Amino acid sequence: MKSAIILHGMPSREEYFGLNGSLQQNKHWLPWIKEELMAEGVKVFSPEFPEPYLPVYENWKKSFEELEVDKDTILIGHSCGAGFILRWLSENKIQVGKVALVAPWIDPRGQLQNDFFNFKIDKDLLSRATGVCIFISKDDDKDILDSFEIIKKELPEVDVRWFENYGHFTFGDMKTIEFPELKNFVLE
Repeated sequence: MKSAIILHGMPSREEYFGLNGSLQQNKHWLPWIKEELMAEGVKVFSPEFPEPYLPVYENWKKSFEELEVDKDTILIGHSCGAGFILRWLSENKIQVGKVALVAPWIDPRGQLQNDFFNFKIDKDLLSRATGVCIFISKDDDKDILDSFEIIKKELPEVDVRWFENYGHFTFGDMKTIEFPELKNFVLE
């Protein structure tokens, strides 16, 4: 049976603890894609990582590895979650299904001041997935665009879908929770 794991990004501490805050897995397009995949018979997991505003790789890895990942698993990550997927796949040489990296961030300026992104992208990663696609918007932050350039240099054959005016693929930037391009990629 196909499964999917949807990984949220890294909010600011203020956003995470704000009065209008909700779980990261319930923001932006994440609940929409979860429902769409479930309607197609895909078993979906969307873990809430510990202290997402101050991510520690080993903590995220422990939570992630509680889930089964195999050749039928779709991996979807947003921002820091996409960067986590890149690291995890680079360090774990297993076959997976489709991989969607939405506005991937790998901390090109070392803002986290920890080892979360202390890894080398495995150039063979693409051969161990049914397909890998980066979703990127031309008007995203410089850190995201710089992250994209680093990833693209290491994985020149990766599928890239460019967007205009989607910003960081948040509800505020997209003005919608629907993300049909993502759905089409993971289900095609």
